[in-house]
Amino acid sequence: MSASASPARAEQGLTDRLGLPRPLVWGFAGLLLFMIGDGVESGYISPYLQAHGADTATRAAVVITVYGAVVTAGSWLSGALSDVWGPRRVMWLGLGVWSVFEVLFLAVALPTGNYPLILLTYGLRGFGYPFFAYGFLVWVLAGSPAHRLGSAVGWFYFAFTGGLPTLGSLLASGSEPLIGEYATLWLSLALVVAGGVLALTGIRGARGGGRLAPPEVTAGRSVANSVLIIFSQPRIAVGCLIRVVNTAPQFGFLVFLPAVFSDDLGFGTSGWLRLVFVLGAANIFANLFFGVLSDRLGWHRTLRWFGCAGSAVSSLCLYFLPAHVSDAYWLAVVCAALYGVTLAGFTPISVLMSLMAPGQKGNAIAVLNLGAGAATFVGPLIVAAFLGVIGPGGVTVVFAALYLLAGVAVRWLTIPEESRQAVAEGRPLTEGGPLTEAGDARPLTEEGDARAGTTRRP
Repeated sequence: MSASASPARAEQGLTDRLGLPRPLVWGFAGLLLFMIGDGVESGYISPYLQAHGADTATRAAVVITVYGAVVTAGSWLSGALSDVWGPRRVMWLGLGVWSVFEVLFLAVALPTGNYPLILLTYGLRGFGYPFFAYGFLVWVLAGSPAHRLGSAVGWFYFAFTGGLPTLGSLLASGSEPLIGEYATLWLSLALVVAGGVLALTGIRGARGGGRLAPPEVTAGRSVANSVLIIFSQPRIAVGCLIRVVNTAPQFGFLVFLPAVFSDDLGFGTSGWLRLVFVLGAANIFANLFFGVLSDRLGWHRTLRWFGCAGSAVSSLCLYFLPAHVSDAYWLAVVCAALYGVTLAGFTPISVLMSLMAPGQKGNAIAVLNLGAGAATFVGPLIVAAFLGVIGPGGVTVVFAALYLLAGVAVRWLTIPEESRQAVAEGRPLTEGGPLTEAGDARPLTEEGDARAGTTRRP
């Protein structure tokens, strides 16, 4: 089927103009509702645990740390399991895990104040949302036309970050005074179940929800391949490192910027929290914008210039500009928004990772998710290693340098011929098969990337 004759290249109706894969529309709506439910507790769970069974801040921190470790593991496994079980089954498993362990947490662990049971139920619930959300991401990447993947991924992150923590925290701020913290947790369960059922029933017939790997690949082999692919496909390892660089500085900034803005610049705690909200809000809408833009401008080009180079500049602005302007809160707000926007320039990394390994899309996304998890401790680790030596300004320069190095590394994110053909024909890359050898992969130049990512009418 030629590109000129392909109906997939024609824009039909509002969903196509918005870059939404029409068969997956209810999946995005359900994901937003699911993540709102998951994000309800994010603003108050630590002190709530301390007051209801964890007893001390340290024990509450242990519960949340275990939960975070399980989320990281679930993020990795979700991609590998989606290859062999299919994204649909992984999403159902995520919904079931979240619901069952949340019921045990709310109905048994919290009322009895049993700390080991709190640790077990809340911790194991951590498999729930990554199985559901990242299983859906694999479905999006497998079932969307290749030339519109940027838009589809942009919508995914719009729904994901819109729910967790933004709208989830906003909902909690309104429900907690009315019905209390405990009832609000039950409300979150209802939202998660409603969102999960809406997504899975609304898109049950959409392409890409079934098994993606060849028949001979077992679950154990797929999990092993999600590690081995880093060594057999070096460009996948490069993509993982770029994903680490994406948000490692963001987590690092959260270590020392609160003191800088609250105390040194005199904005106070409330002023700092408003900056965090501005950064997050800007990032939500920019994810969608850059997803759509990258399909037209090119995935490599968007990632290199708006994501990597843009974040290098905006991170320097975020720290240095407010410190050198009197009465600078308005400037800090602008810099925080700019940093949130440029972080969204990394949206195409998900597209490129899936296209670099067309026969192991789930495993490639598993590695991508592993990079996302690693960023949560790499950023603070850099701060711990360098803050006492070169100060916050020096650490900021290190972060900016990492972004620039990531921009250079984008050139190694090459696309094999199988994926290039799918992009040219505007069809989903859903058929499993052997990976193209690394030596056969040809770089998709910025000019070619832009051509492949541009939607044209036949």
